[in-house]
Amino acid sequence: MTTAPAKPKDLYPTRGATEVVTPRQDPVVWSAPDAPGPIQPAGLGAFQRDGFLAIDQLVGPAEVERFRAETERLTTDPAIRADERSIVEPRSQEIRSVFEIHKISDVFASLVRDERVVGIARQILGSDVYVHQSRINLKPGFGASGFYWHSDFETWHAEDGLPNMRAVSVSIALTENLDTNGGLMIMPGSHMSFLGCAGETPKDNYKKSLQMQDAGTPSDEALTTMADAHGIKLFTGKAGSATWFDCNCMHGSGDNITPYARSNVFIVFNSVENSAVEPFAAPVPRPDFIGSRDFTPVR
Repeated sequence: MTTAPAKPKDLYPTRGATEVVTPRQDPVVWSAPDAPGPIQPAGLGAFQRDGFLAIDQLVGPAEVERFRAETERLTTDPAIRADERSIVEPRSQEIRSVFEIHKISDVFASLVRDERVVGIARQILGSDVYVHQSRINLKPGFGASGFYWHSDFETWHAEDGLPNMRAVSVSIALTENLDTNGGLMIMPGSHMSFLGCAGETPKDNYKKSLQMQDAGTPSDEALTTMADAHGIKLFTGKAGSATWFDCNCMHGSGDNITPYARSNVFIVFNSVENSAVEPFAAPVPRPDFIGSRDFTPVR
């Protein structure tokens, strides 16, 4: 465990009386365009422009089956279900997410350390990285609920204390992402503006927000303006495909009312030079299993 550094100036005000738009104050790609790594310069350029990068097959079929089997093991373990790191669907009471999987599963710990994964994070962020958050997400068919539009950085800044936009997420598909089963949607280019949301952070907000986002949710007017400016990209792909996206991308997903489940592994890497401090707009930090205070670099 590493002690959090002193709290710096707040570059991205949020959770005030009104919504506030702040131009991005940080780089998107922190390494040089020709820096060695798994992504070619053209890919880094696309990430810089759009805020995301889709990879058709990050892991192979045999690896996907291994991750599926581990997901099944975790989600059917009564001890895991009873753990606070498991989040259940409000309606069906089925497990929706299991957090901190890189600490409770050797299988997912090895995925985090895989150079195909952590190497991309280091290349984008230009430094060693640690895991700010990891989880498996399950979206079974016939009614699993989606996540409303939001910027992850808004929450990580307000409630976890990440000072700068120097974090990147990867979503690795364990099932096929169709255009009908509640896939990830992103507004390309939205990462260049920070939308500070209106309203204070309720006490223990994370207990509600992990099931249904409320605090930190943009207004319909702001979302309409952003969608008109940037458009909306829906991601599809086979199991084993991956989407990397910047921490400030405006994104969300719809309900899954099809018979076809959508499941993924979700890992957030943060730069060791961007370690969490005290929250910028919440009374206390969220629990470590949601926003880590362990800044040990991935090795």
